[in-house]
Amino acid sequence: MADTTQTLARFQQRWNPGAWGIILGILAIVALLAPDTLWETIAFTATALGHTAPFIAFAVLAVAYLKASGAESLLAKAFEGNPARMIVMAALLGGLSPFCSCEVIPFIAALLAVGAPLGAVMAFWLASPLMDPAMFAITSGTLGYDFAIAKTLAAVSIGMMGGFAVMLTANTPVFVNPLREAPAVGSCCSAKKPFSGAPVWKFWQVAERRQTFGKTAFDNALFLTKWLTLAYLIEALMLRYIPAEMIAGVLGGDGIVPILLGAIVGAPAYLNGYAAVPLVDALLQQGMSQGAAMSFVIAGGVSCIPAAIAVWALVKPRVFAAYLGFALAGAIAAGLIWQTVA
Repeated sequence: MADTTQTLARFQQRWNPGAWGIILGILAIVALLAPDTLWETIAFTATALGHTAPFIAFAVLAVAYLKASGAESLLAKAFEGNPARMIVMAALLGGLSPFCSCEVIPFIAALLAVGAPLGAVMAFWLASPLMDPAMFAITSGTLGYDFAIAKTLAAVSIGMMGGFAVMLTANTPVFVNPLREAPAVGSCCSAKKPFSGAPVWKFWQVAERRQTFGKTAFDNALFLTKWLTLAYLIEALMLRYIPAEMIAGVLGGDGIVPILLGAIVGAPAYLNGYAAVPLVDALLQQGMSQGAAMSFVIAGGVSCIPAAIAVWALVKPRVFAAYLGFALAGAIAAGLIWQTVA
């Protein structure tokens, strides 16, 4: 049995094509099965990527500046003082911080270890995977500023909802003693540990911070480019091969059912929030309702694998289940509100 497990592990390590491998695989399949559409598919992908390029550049530079200057250190201040104030600040900073989901793990582990209230941590957890500077730039460039602003407000609101719900029920069996015995605190990100202390806004005067800026900018540019390339490629195929009538029939309309389906489908549907943006754009073009689109991106963003692992690694299953429950309820509420005002 051990030999079999080791063999599977070695196979998984060798067979890990990543986003670029999947892109090449899809293009190879298109070239084999529909060669007359290959260049049209490539052109659509390149054009869409070029349209998003200014937003990618802004997102990359903004995140690199925040990391190089050490502005992330300001996040710790959200977990000091009055519990209600902590929840509000944690939700606000969670929706604005440049942390990726896996970088949250050591940060939150340290806060929980020193006794930070679970309500404030939950608020940060719920808001953090939904919006950040890069996500706002990509979303506004593809789905419009109104959608991006609405999603930002939804992220902060859902964070506050979950945070205050935990605060009010902190002594119930669900939230008493929430931590695992030995929470995992490792991070899958290659980014350096955030700088501590006061931010250094003129980071270019320090060699180490210049290196952090360059590495962060390169890593994020590569990350966004590969995932958005894959997403636009899939979008091109969706627009060509998935009947618009089918999407409109299932996820179209003004009722609550499309919004519920958007949340239920969105929860397990995608692995990466950036890649989801152009996919939602394609679904909207094919008849998906605005409310279903909002519930889809909210539910999927909170419950996607990186964000879910960040929570599962640290807390017991009952707290993890509450996290998913807050996400689903918040996604449905956001979808209903956006359907009304959009």
